[in-house]
Amino acid sequence: MTDRPVPAQMLSSLVTRLFGATGLPEGAAATVAEALVDADLRGLQSHGTMLVPMYVERLRRGSVSTRVAGEVVVDLGAIAVIDAGHALGILTGDQAIALAIDKAHRYGVGAVAVRHAFHFGAAGRFARTAAQAGTIGIALANTRAMMPAPGGGHPVVGNNPIAVGVPGGPGAEPVVLDIALSAANMGRIRLAAGNGRNIPDGWATDAAGVPTTDAATALAGMLLPAAGHKGFGLALMVDVLAGVLSGGGYGERVNGLYADTAVPNECGHFFLALDVAAFTDLDGFAGRLRDLETSVTAPPYAPGVERVVLPGQRSAALLREAMAHGVPVDQGVLASLLDLAGELGVPIPEGVPS
Repeated sequence: MTDRPVPAQMLSSLVTRLFGATGLPEGAAATVAEALVDADLRGLQSHGTMLVPMYVERLRRGSVSTRVAGEVVVDLGAIAVIDAGHALGILTGDQAIALAIDKAHRYGVGAVAVRHAFHFGAAGRFARTAAQAGTIGIALANTRAMMPAPGGGHPVVGNNPIAVGVPGGPGAEPVVLDIALSAANMGRIRLAAGNGRNIPDGWATDAAGVPTTDAATALAGMLLPAAGHKGFGLALMVDVLAGVLSGGGYGERVNGLYADTAVPNECGHFFLALDVAAFTDLDGFAGRLRDLETSVTAPPYAPGVERVVLPGQRSAALLREAMAHGVPVDQGVLASLLDLAGELGVPIPEGVPS
């Protein structure tokens, strides 16, 4: 199905109303809606409004709480631990990165682990927030087990995303890396399956570990790690930080988002903020970063390549384009939002195509 452009404000208003219908307070509903629409704006549809029906179903079934913040259960100098109480991960992620930033400004570094958590959307949101506050931010999360160990025949770790945000200096965009540790994330495969498209070789296997290009088969199978054993090793370490260290779920103890929506997700998160000013002078840091960026993006380029971009630059360009011309929403996703609005008795904002 093709994408349909929807004005960002109208899409955000619709999603806010949908979350509000579950009992989520208006301010929290607006925050979650903004985060999901922002993912769509940046070309990250797998972490955007396609998640709304699943989030809403979990809120209605009670596996996700309508609370707007977690409980800080450990607060010791530069570190903290938050029990999210199964609240929406976007809300507790915002809480955790704000706490990590505050600690970084006081101690030079701030580290916050979150347990009993739920999916937090695009990890880059939190790394970007940290970078905009003058800190280098790192956000990690674990997911349900969906990748095998090298040579293994069953899934043992998730594709556990990593995001790193670096302040860009005065007037410059931050550099933001946001990656999952599989060759492709499950959201992209879910979108392909919904649209009847195949997936590329090297993304996934069937349940027996046989490589497949059939998206529907891949949904019941396993993802393949990026860079083989290296991607697997990094995913394992994310599981340690986000799950084992936080006291939350890890490996096969993290439940799938779609498998049984009455069962809490039980994932974990880990956030780190480093105050740049505590390590070096800001002007010197910004100058060295610009020098590195210039070196990375300078020609010569490979044949057929017109330019090289830094992490985050493509999504920033897509954001600017979508803000001007509308959010590109998959027609199937838009239909699911409109169906949900009808089910919940939520009025459709003017400007949202029906």
